[in-house]
Amino acid sequence: MEVDDVLRMYAEEILMDEATRKAAVLIEALPYIQRFRGAIVVVKLGGAAMEDPEHVEQVLEDITFMECVGMKVVIVHGGGKEISRGMEQEGIEARFIQGLRVTCERSIRVVEQVLKRDINPRIVNVLKAKGALARSLHGEEVLRVKRVSGRDPVSGAPLDWGFVGEPGEVNVAPVRQLLAEGVIPVITPLGMGPDGNLHNVNADVAASAIAKALPARKLAFLSDVPGLLRDQQDPASLISTLRLDEVAWMFEEGIITGGMLPKISSCIEALEAGVCKVHLIDGRQKHSLLLEIFTDQGVGTEIVAPENL
Repeated sequence: MEVDDVLRMYAEEILMDEATRKAAVLIEALPYIQRFRGAIVVVKLGGAAMEDPEHVEQVLEDITFMECVGMKVVIVHGGGKEISRGMEQEGIEARFIQGLRVTCERSIRVVEQVLKRDINPRIVNVLKAKGALARSLHGEEVLRVKRVSGRDPVSGAPLDWGFVGEPGEVNVAPVRQLLAEGVIPVITPLGMGPDGNLHNVNADVAASAIAKALPARKLAFLSDVPGLLRDQQDPASLISTLRLDEVAWMFEEGIITGGMLPKISSCIEALEAGVCKVHLIDGRQKHSLLLEIFTDQGVGTEIVAPENL
């Protein structure tokens, strides 16, 4: 046999192996595609995953795939780092209390501008470039909020976050209308207060409130962490599956702290309201959303009520 023939034979075998692997991936995804066809999935996009345009594009490519196979996707996005940069340009110090951004009257104007004029249109435009139908939906059209209030756990003194809202009434009619038209709603985390003023809403909390009200089958949080870790310094300590009734001890042990507090609290509320599963995923990992939803192994943390295991 000539050398060229041998090389050609090996090349054909390699191509066949690659084709077989691709077919295996599709076969593995098939039952998930069938199971979630027509299901509503709320995806919260935030963290450092939004800082790199390549990461954002990959996530939105995943979402376009999900829409193409019949899933009804709703996006709620954050914008923390861009908002902090915008505030710095205006000479406003970024402050956080219990994981929530303190938002004064000057700050809320910066928040509104960054979310509505910069981040939201950018996400919509990328989705359209991928071939998906997408439209901006401002959060104040969906969320009616009351001001967040609380007390310092040590001194008992009242805490003031300013124009930061906690969702009360959720008007899902405009969301459902877009989904019925085959359009992906891209929602800003803003809400309207009873005083007629715009309020900043933590994007995790906003996504959870919308997921509960729809109700959604799944709620996925994409951020810059691989999921829930037993040891914050050890990525190998990732918890793949966590039952809802196992979460309380993680608060008690101080495993859940800082920015994870509103996220996990939102997970609990969503599951208790009937959302079947909540996923915590690292948006920086290539195609992590598809790997988590459409494969047996997954790549992040899923939190699930015991009856849905």
